[in-house]
Amino acid sequence: MATLPAVLIAAPFSGSGKTTLTTGIVRALTHRGKAVAPFKVGPDYIDPTYHALAAGRPCHNLDSWMLGEDGVQTTFTSGVVQDTDIAIIEGVMGLFDGATGEGITGSSAHIALMLDIPVILVIDARGMAHSAAALVKGYKDFDSRLNLAGVILNRVGSARHAKICQQSIETETGVPVVGYIERNVALQIPERHLGLVPTAENGDWELFIETTALQVAQTVDLELLQTIAAQSNYQRPAVRPQRSTISHVASQPLREQPSSLKIALAKDAAFSFTYAANETLLTQAGATLLPFSPLQNEPIPEDADMLILSGGFPELYARQLSKATNFFASLDQFRGFIYAECGGLMVLTQGIIDQQDQYWPMAGLLSGMVRMTDKVTLGYRQVTAMLDSPLFAAGDTIRGHEFHYSNWLERPDYLPYAYKVEPRSGLDGFQAGVRTRNILASYIHLNFHAKPEIVERLLNHAVVARAA
Repeated sequence: MATLPAVLIAAPFSGSGKTTLTTGIVRALTHRGKAVAPFKVGPDYIDPTYHALAAGRPCHNLDSWMLGEDGVQTTFTSGVVQDTDIAIIEGVMGLFDGATGEGITGSSAHIALMLDIPVILVIDARGMAHSAAALVKGYKDFDSRLNLAGVILNRVGSARHAKICQQSIETETGVPVVGYIERNVALQIPERHLGLVPTAENGDWELFIETTALQVAQTVDLELLQTIAAQSNYQRPAVRPQRSTISHVASQPLREQPSSLKIALAKDAAFSFTYAANETLLTQAGATLLPFSPLQNEPIPEDADMLILSGGFPELYARQLSKATNFFASLDQFRGFIYAECGGLMVLTQGIIDQQDQYWPMAGLLSGMVRMTDKVTLGYRQVTAMLDSPLFAAGDTIRGHEFHYSNWLERPDYLPYAYKVEPRSGLDGFQAGVRTRNILASYIHLNFHAKPEIVERLLNHAVVARAA
């Protein structure tokens, strides 16, 4: 069985330029005729939008804490289609930074070791010369199991500066410098409270990607990078992953083929946080996804069996969403199952109080309102379902994460909670979300590869509901 060329682009710390470099590398390789499969380590929704646009194919997330080794391997395999020439993975935070302050679980290093692929370290070289060699040596020696096979120098002051750093690094560590990028404001992606601005929003993203790719092609040795990627020991799948099947529901036989099941998926600038893996699993299981735009006041597709309201930035579009009468009317009339995460939960409440303290009415399917704050709530969460739903049986557990700057205010006490969140890393346990009527909603984001059987449960529910 042949190995698949693959490389993980990591850094000593966040803000080193991993996303920009990875995006540029992906597009530069596609210009060379390579079919690139992009990936992102961790629970990030935004960085993958750049890689997907650069590659022209979905970018899947690899998260060893949420998915476990089996989930990582399955996700990677499903993202590496048969025509893939090379896989490029962007890391998360610093190379060894994981889900907690101890150990490497959830880190870029953990993914590289799981998949047995080499690492290229991106160094922000501003204000450095010989010290760059000490930094590389420290990362190389920290974990001898890891193949730190190359370095890219970012934000250097000049070609001469890059040459000085390169000579020191290669002389002192033996690790080759693959190339460099000079400081350039044109290569900076705009940011805001949840990180980078996603490509679902208006912007000159193609211009940015092309500019970055051109710079990469000029000063990064792409032949050397591919030689390093060829050091990968990941075994290329012999065949395309099998399409999932829907299990039989013992109490009621399936009366329709799974391919007839239709899931409405909110997808626009306000609702852009959907894992590519979730869409892949659903379509492989036989569902048809029906993307639509609440922001453009589009109603839920009439033939949809269920609705997924993804997370995103509804607070930034609250004025426009508050006028989405067609969407809200269809929500009020919808009798299928509604699964909502984070931003989706926000829109199901009576209203959003934005960063300017203005109130905007929303769907009103859930009592209470959401207020934006200047304090972030984030972190991994292990949750236990408190009630049965189309996704879970009561008592089922799954791992997910939270990342939001809002709070659900005036939540009625009578509303049943969806999850019990387990305590971890100094965080007390608590109850979260809501499971009521046809709704399961919470701030918890889920990657379905963490518990793939929920996809079968979800689709079986829809079949039974249709047959009733």
